[in-house]
Amino acid sequence: ESWCSSRSAHGLRRQKRDWVIPPINVPENSRGPFPQQLVRIRSDKDKEIHIRYSITGVGADQPPMEVFNIDPVSGRMYVTRPMDREERASYHLRAHAVDMNGNKVENPIDLYIYVIDMNDNRPEFINQVYNGSVDEGSKPGTYVMTVTANDADDGTTANGMVRYRIVTQTPQSPSQNMFTINSETGDIVTVAAGLDREKVQQYIVIVQATDMEGNLNYGLSNTATAIITVTDVNDNPPEFTTSTYSGEVPENRVEVVVANLTVMDRDQPHSPNWNAIYRIISGDPSGHFTIRTDPVTNEGMVTAVDYEMNRAFMLTVMVSNQAPLASGIQMSFQSTAGVTISVTDVNEAPYFPTNHKLIRLEEGVPTGTVLTTFSAVDPDRFMQQAVRYSKLSDPANWLNINATNGQITTAAVLDRESDYIKNNVYEATFLAADNGIPPASGTGTLQIYLIDINDNAPELLPKEAQICEKPNLNVINITAADADIDPNVGPFVFELPSVPSAVRKNWTITRLNGDYAQLSLRIMYLEAGVYDVPIIVTDSGNPPLYNTSVIKVKVCPCDENGDCTTIGAVAAAGLGTGAIIAILICIIILLTMVLLFVVWMKRREKERHTKQLLIDPEDDVRDNILKYDEEGGGEEDQDYDLSQLQQPETMDHVLNKTPGVRRVDERPIGAEPQYPIRPVIPHPGDIGDFINEGLRAADNDPTAPPYDSLLVFDYEGSGSTAGSVSSLNSSSSGDQDYDYLNDWGPRFKKLADMYGGGEED
Repeated sequence: ESWCSSRSAHGLRRQKRDWVIPPINVPENSRGPFPQQLVRIRSDKDKEIHIRYSITGVGADQPPMEVFNIDPVSGRMYVTRPMDREERASYHLRAHAVDMNGNKVENPIDLYIYVIDMNDNRPEFINQVYNGSVDEGSKPGTYVMTVTANDADDGTTANGMVRYRIVTQTPQSPSQNMFTINSETGDIVTVAAGLDREKVQQYIVIVQATDMEGNLNYGLSNTATAIITVTDVNDNPPEFTTSTYSGEVPENRVEVVVANLTVMDRDQPHSPNWNAIYRIISGDPSGHFTIRTDPVTNEGMVTAVDYEMNRAFMLTVMVSNQAPLASGIQMSFQSTAGVTISVTDVNEAPYFPTNHKLIRLEEGVPTGTVLTTFSAVDPDRFMQQAVRYSKLSDPANWLNINATNGQITTAAVLDRESDYIKNNVYEATFLAADNGIPPASGTGTLQIYLIDINDNAPELLPKEAQICEKPNLNVINITAADADIDPNVGPFVFELPSVPSAVRKNWTITRLNGDYAQLSLRIMYLEAGVYDVPIIVTDSGNPPLYNTSVIKVKVCPCDENGDCTTIGAVAAAGLGTGAIIAILICIIILLTMVLLFVVWMKRREKERHTKQLLIDPEDDVRDNILKYDEEGGGEEDQDYDLSQLQQPETMDHVLNKTPGVRRVDERPIGAEPQYPIRPVIPHPGDIGDFINEGLRAADNDPTAPPYDSLLVFDYEGSGSTAGSVSSLNSSSSGDQDYDYLNDWGPRFKKLADMYGGGEED
C-alpha cells in the first residue's frame, strides 16, 4: 500500500507507503495557460481496483473555492487561476483516495503549495506629508523626524526591502544638503550647521522610498513630503532703540504712564524668546515707579505708583527676555537705557474713599430721613481747599445732599416698586468739587438697597375671560400679580364678595394652589352675555393687603369641545354701558308713545259706549259693563278700563308679558312693571274663577301698596277688544243663577241684582 507521484518536470517515482510529497512552489501572477498542472498523485492499488481521487482544504472545497482541483480518475492536480502572494502566501491541502464504493483506500496525504513572491507592489508611505521640527542653531547629527514606507511584497526578499533617500530640499540655504536620511530606518537628521530661524523658518524635503534594496534601475519607488520647521531659540537679545528716554508725571497722579520704552528683538514675536522684561536698576530706590510690558507692542510702560515731592527722577532701565539667552549669546551694551522723568504741579480732584457705597433700608421711609454722609477727600492736603457737594444723577429725584458736609436725606418716599429700581437697588451719583484753579471734581456712586414692605395689593389676572353658559364645561384659571416680592406676595387667597348676593349665587371659586384658583359657574345655566365678576384677592404680607378686582367674563353657548360657538360669541359680545342706556331710553320712549296712543283710543271708545248706555239703559240691557257713579271703599279712581280683562292682539307690549296678575298704581308709561309675577291658572274656564284667583293673589301680594289700585289681568283671549266675556252671556231661559256675584264685592252687587234679583220680581 503506497502513494506515488509525478511532476511534469520529472519522471515517475515510486516510494514506500507514508511517502510525503515535497512542497509545491507556484509563482504569483502567472500568465497560464490555465488550468496548469502542478502534480499527479496515485495509489499503487489502482492496478487492482478503480480509485477516485479528491482534495480538500482552503483553496479546494473551502473559500477561496476551486483555486485547485484534481482529476478524480488520473490524480492530476491543477491550479485554475493566477496566484497573489499578498492575498495568500501558502495553501495546505489533503489528497484522498477511495474505491468506487467510497471506501478509503489510502490514508490522506498532505499537499503544501507555496506562492513565490514577485515584485508587484510599490513602497507606500504611511503619510503623504510628515511634519517635524528642529531648533535653530542645532549641531550636525541632531535628530529631526522619521518617515516610514511599507512594501506589501515579501520583506525577506529584495522585493520588499525598502531604502530611503532625499531627492530635493527647498530652500537650499545656507546649504543644499542641510539634512540626510538613514536609508534603512527613515530617520532624518541634520548634516550641516547654520540653521537660523531668522533667515529660514521652514524647509520642504522630498523623500523617496525604493524597493529592491534601493536599486533605481528595476526597483519600484514612491515619494513623500517632509516639512521641517526651524523652531526659535533665544539667540537675539532685546535692544533699546535709543539710549535715553524722557517723560513727565503730574503731581500726585498714580497709575499713569509717563514714558514708553521701545526695543527691538528679532526672535519669534509673542514668544518667551521675544517678550521683554524691564527692570529699574538705579534712580528709584523708594519704588515710586514700575515698568509694565505692553503685550502687543513689547514696549515698556513706565508708570508712577507713588508720590514724592521730588521735581525730577533719573532712572536706569535694563531689558531682557522672558526666556534666558541661548548658550554662547552675550548681552550687548545696548540692553540698558536712561529715563528722565519730571514732576508737574497740578490741582488734584477730590475723591470718595468708598465708591460705590451701599446702604440698606426699608422702602417707604418718610421724607426728610437722614440716610448717610457721603463725603470726599481732597488729596491736596497743603492747599486748604474747600469741597462742595452736588447731585450728578438722581433719576427719581428722591435724594438731597448737603452741599457742605455731604449728608444725604430723602426728598420723597422711596418706593421699591418704582421703575427706577433695578434688582432692589436705587443708584445715584454725586459730585465733589474743590475751589482750586482750575477747579477739580470727583464723582461717587451711592447704592441704596431697598427692603420690601407689603405696600402693594395684588391685582387679579386675567382681566377678561370666557366661559360656557352651562357649568362643568370649562373653568377659568385665575392668579394675581403683586408688585411686591417674597414674602409679601403669594400664596394668595381668592374670595367672592358677599355683596351683591348674585355673585356667590352664580359663581364659585376653587383653590388650586397658593398662586392659582379656578372660577366656575355654580348654577346650571346662565344667560349669554358679559358679566363683571368681582373677586377679593389677598396676599400673604404682614399685614396682608387685599384688593377687589373685577374680571369680565363672557358667557356664551359652547360646542361639544367647550369652545364658544360663532353665534354664541355674537350673542355674548355685549354692548357698552352707554350704548345699553341709550337703547333702553329709546325703547322706553317708544313704548310710552304706543301706550299713550292705545289708552287714548280706549278712552274714546269707552266714552262712546257710556253715552249710548246712559241714553237708554233700560232698553238695552246686554252683556255690557256700565259705569255707576257710586263711591266704593276708598277708591281713588272709579274710571275702570275693563277692556284689560282681555288681551288685545294690537298691544304688543302686553303680548310679550308672562301671563299673570300685576298691580298698577298708575297708567303704565314705561316698560313692563318690575313687580313679581303672581301665579295664575292659564285659560280659566270661568271668568269668575279667574277673577277670584287674581284677587287672592293680589290680597296676598307682599309688595302691594296700602290702598286699592288697578289690577291688570293678563287674560289670554282672541278677537276684538269688544269681544264676548264668555260665561257672562245673557240667557232668556232664566236657569242661570247669578247669586254668586254677591260674593265678588260691591263692584258686582249691581250685576247680581240686575240678573238674579230681577227675575224673582
